Amino acid sequence: MTDDTRTSTPDDPLAWEARNARRAGWSAIAAGLCTVVGAILGATSQGAAPKSDEGVVTIVDALGRTAAGQAIPPGHQAALADYLGTHTTPFILSAVLLGAGGLLTFPPLGYLFEAARARVTLSRLGLIVAAVGAVGYGIGQAVALGATALGAADFADGTDKSNAAATEALANPTASTARLVAELGGLSLAIAFVIIALAAMRAGLLTRFMGILGAIVGATLVLPLDQLGIIRSFWLGSLGMLILGVRPERRPKAWSVPEAVPWPSQQQIREQREAARRARAGERDGKAATEDAKASRRRAEQVPQPRAPQPRRAEPTGARPHPSSKKRKRKRRS
Repeated sequence: MTDDTRTSTPDDPLAWEARNARRAGWSAIAAGLCTVVGAILGATSQGAAPKSDEGVVTIVDALGRTAAGQAIPPGHQAALADYLGTHTTPFILSAVLLGAGGLLTFPPLGYLFEAARARVTLSRLGLIVAAVGAVGYGIGQAVALGATALGAADFADGTDKSNAAATEALANPTASTARLVAELGGLSLAIAFVIIALAAMRAGLLTRFMGILGAIVGATLVLPLDQLGIIRSFWLGSLGMLILGVRPERRPKAWSVPEAVPWPSQQQIREQREAARRARAGERDGKAATEDAKASRRRAEQVPQPRAPQPRRAEPTGARPHPSSKKRKRKRRS
């Protein structure tokens, strides 16, 4: 096996998968839980934040107050920064959970990559982008949210309550750099999701539904289609249960053999369904013929058999003749 085509694990792939299944499976479940809980916690914490139309100071209002010698009141940005600065605990906790969710994404993706690579041709690019993406996305999110919350806390404790000071506090250099790292990491992780999910589906390790959904999860890391990470959390949880073998009867056959077991094409599925239909129809016809034969035998058994003709009994010797016979004799004599 070359390094560009198959895995180079030192022992049998099935043994390697069994040895590392628990770590990868529980990491996938934990990643899904951290992602969805962290996103929901952050969203609910921002629910009480000032709305975008509250505290807005227009240019006309600012110019009028300046001309009248009045101080310009704090705007929406200042109100938002002040709110975040006085409610930092839920935002920091959300940052930790989202960061952990991003980092924990790599073990199950790496496990699935190695399992697929043992069965189909697969470049190591998928593993590299998965590692880079998980680290960049996880750490970038945690640092960006944490730095934003700490900057807002400094603004709340300060004396300058202007919009300019609030903007500088929320978009501090650390938070801005971390957001860029998170975006690049999310792009890398999106590529990893698409590559690994489709390769695992091609090897028969994932069903068509799971494979296509994994590619969709990768797209949601780039496009704003899954803000709370619910789709990603569902996919990771399902993958974790699949790796752990929670439902053995639904586990694809490729997990039990060190080779690819591709899913049948649509033409093959139609042919299999047609063959099964014909088999069921033939079985029904055979049962119907058997029942008809049994019914015919039962009807034949119920019809009485014709009796053979019996010979006429001879009259015993010395028996008295019947009166009618005497009359016939008399008529002959006369």
